Amino acid sequence: MEIASSQTLEEAVNIAWVYLQKTGDLGDGGTAAVFLTNTIESMMRRGQRNRMFLANKAIIKYRAFRENSKIIPIREYA
Repeated sequence: MEIASSQTLEEAVNIAWVYLQKTGDLGDGGTAAVFLTNTIESMMRRGQRNRMFLANKAIIKYRAFRENSKIIPIREYA
């Protein structure tokens, strides 16, 4: 039985969301929701359908995104 793409997307986002929430890594909920949804949709367009794989990759990418967004660029003007 094939699960609908929208259901797979919803379940994968929910898995990632709950995990990030429980670990305290969620941060801004609005940004997280958009990031997770876009990341998972992108992987699904490339053919991935395993919701655990989708959720895990989205978590890894979200954590990297959060870590990189903490970096403040230093600009030196001569």
